[in-house]
Amino acid sequence: MRCNGFKKFGVFVLAFFVFLPFNNQAQQKPGQPVDPVASRLRLWYDKPAKQWEETLPLGNGRLGMMPDGGVVEENIVLNDITLWSGAPQDANNYAAYKKLPEIQQLLLDGKNDQAQALIDKDFICTGKGSGAEPFGCFQTLGKLSIQYRYGNSNAAQERGLYIRTLFLNHAIARTEFKLDGVKYERDYFTSFSDDVGIIRIKADKRRAISLAVGLSREEKGTVTTINNTLEMYGQLDNGTDGKGMEYLAAIGIRQSGGRLRSLDNKLLVDSADEVLIYISNKTSFKDHDFRQQARRLLTRALAGNYKVQFDKHWRQYRQLFARTSIYLGPGPRYEMPTNKRLEKFYNATTPDNDLTVLFYQFSRYLTISSTRVGLLPPNLQGLWAHQIRTPWNGDYHLDVNVQMNHWGVEPGNLSELNLPLAELVSSLVPHGEKTAKAYYNADGWIAHVITNPWMFTEPGESASWGVSKSGSGWLCNNLWDHYAFTHDKNYLKKIYPVLKGSAQFYAAILIKDPKTGYMVTSPSSSPENSFFMPDGSGKHVSICMGATIDNQIIRELFTNVIEAANTLGIDADFRDQLVAKLVQIPPAGRIAPDGRLMEWLENYQETDKEHRHISHLYGLYPANLITPSQTPALADACRKSLNVRGDDGPSWAIAYKQLFWARLHDGNRAYKLFREIMKPTRKTDINYGAGGGVYPNLLSAGPPFQIDGNFGAGAGIAEMLLQSHEGFINLIPAIPDAWKPEGFVKGMKARGNITVSFAWKAGKVTSYSLTSPVAQIVPVKVNGQLLTVKTKQSTNL
Repeated sequence: MRCNGFKKFGVFVLAFFVFLPFNNQAQQKPGQPVDPVASRLRLWYDKPAKQWEETLPLGNGRLGMMPDGGVVEENIVLNDITLWSGAPQDANNYAAYKKLPEIQQLLLDGKNDQAQALIDKDFICTGKGSGAEPFGCFQTLGKLSIQYRYGNSNAAQERGLYIRTLFLNHAIARTEFKLDGVKYERDYFTSFSDDVGIIRIKADKRRAISLAVGLSREEKGTVTTINNTLEMYGQLDNGTDGKGMEYLAAIGIRQSGGRLRSLDNKLLVDSADEVLIYISNKTSFKDHDFRQQARRLLTRALAGNYKVQFDKHWRQYRQLFARTSIYLGPGPRYEMPTNKRLEKFYNATTPDNDLTVLFYQFSRYLTISSTRVGLLPPNLQGLWAHQIRTPWNGDYHLDVNVQMNHWGVEPGNLSELNLPLAELVSSLVPHGEKTAKAYYNADGWIAHVITNPWMFTEPGESASWGVSKSGSGWLCNNLWDHYAFTHDKNYLKKIYPVLKGSAQFYAAILIKDPKTGYMVTSPSSSPENSFFMPDGSGKHVSICMGATIDNQIIRELFTNVIEAANTLGIDADFRDQLVAKLVQIPPAGRIAPDGRLMEWLENYQETDKEHRHISHLYGLYPANLITPSQTPALADACRKSLNVRGDDGPSWAIAYKQLFWARLHDGNRAYKLFREIMKPTRKTDINYGAGGGVYPNLLSAGPPFQIDGNFGAGAGIAEMLLQSHEGFINLIPAIPDAWKPEGFVKGMKARGNITVSFAWKAGKVTSYSLTSPVAQIVPVKVNGQLLTVKTKQSTNL
């Protein structure tokens, strides 16, 4: 079965908001399906934001802005992906390895509680750990404040004439309203071409714009005014001498008509026709010339033409964003603000499929906006934070979170945006080698549970969560996935030493479990989870031997390194060692008497059956060790585990369950999990259990805000539509009833560097197209039939 074109779909006509100056409809190429949703890819609201979680996120991979759209006073939170407190440190305990034999013997003797106590005493990091500097924290850059002065101080906003919008197709936000008979419009974007933030303010009446612009930061920020340029300089704490990362933010204004002046460290504009505000900032992260760089960017932007700047910005952005589009069928056309649609979504009897598409494309938008090649990957906050002390430091959690941030990158056809993570992981290796020697006297490298730009690889400060050693192996899964999707051998050569070093570490630390005969990790733990001591004491412990996730990660990593060595034609001796090790480690999963997949090597009783982490199902996702087709008994055990775990949790945990059910080909259950994520909330308290959801601006709530829920749920939608991990491409493997009437996917990626487009009707694929840089023969599952298909060669991917 071959695809010769797409089924023709009906076209919806969208009545644009009266103030909209450009066509938000993405252009369609001949022979492609008309995308009836592209023109509706916008978040919009009829009131200014009252809390940060209502503001609109803008970013260009380095700079972030979040405007609240205030009429009289507007606050715009500013961010830079590289702005971190802290500094490199060595918190390794170089005597820890001497305690390892004693810890292992206690575990062999069944004295897990004593082993955990010894770890807390002698086997964690030195110093303050993650609680303070020098570990550091991702921090907000500061706040841009604009106070507007209107001619009539008693003027009131005219009822019904306010709208605040984020246009995903062009990566621009807009605030529009009418006040005292005058129509005002503000545009905001973080330029992908000029690398500055830009705000344009205009009105339909001459001399109607008067304002004052200020810049501030809660701490470590000094504001000065030089020649009508506003600057803020600061240096963050490094945990030792206070001389941590430096930054400079610079604000410049260009106005048409009226007058520009400075007063009391503010820039004032009086009676202008139009105002352009440019925001530039740089940090000293890998940049000693950051001050001059920030000033040069501002000077260049101030001299530019706004129309040219905006055109270059959105065209560069769309080189990434426009690669993929989806349509999930007809649904209600709600002409209501996004927060109101969100409130209706969870309990709606008729699915709002447009909102699902919007959420998916929003996840791709957030990826494009929060990272770029050569800089840092998105952290727990992505790029956006409004606090000095962000929750969990806004760091890189290695026990699911940073990995989840990247799960949708490859299928979403944004492959190059996986490279910042690969660079971060590569930078961890030298310090991780020290940690491997300090704690395990082992070759290779290890990173435990948390890291940062300062290459922290040590255990955390508590045995209950900090000594899980699956983090580095899990990161290697992300690195391998980029190769699996791209087949880029040059990239594989570059990351091979990273993969090999991780495999060397795990191979070196395995010991024999006398009860099973398997070679396992010891000490081990299932990330952040605990079980009851089997002696009836009621004690909660986390430390064990051979947690299931360790066994799965090691099996997957060894298999991938073996394949990499064969592909590159190198390292035959090491490859053969791993082949021999593979038969000695536990299988991908073992089934407990109650039918669930065992989380630990022994059938311990968990302390919380609905725990947020579901790490023992790693073999189901992101790995391919457990599949319905190849390991049906283990897949069924995963179903039973998920049913006991329940469907609630923090947003990232709900997203992970959505992905699991997609891999189990249960589209309706996966869709139910997606609906759980879409529960509206405004809570910002720290939450470890049930209650995850989505804020009015569609950012995911743990609560508080954690961006992994956005990325995980977006990846879940992609996984419901397209899978390629079982050795074949599977079209709509987990389609829910809500999407069955009709739909299409254009430009998703499958493993093997294959771009996939297809359409369906009544739950059956009606057409499909596969392209790749080199034509290849691939197996494709279409409507339950496994076919052999030759891809079409394409150089325009």
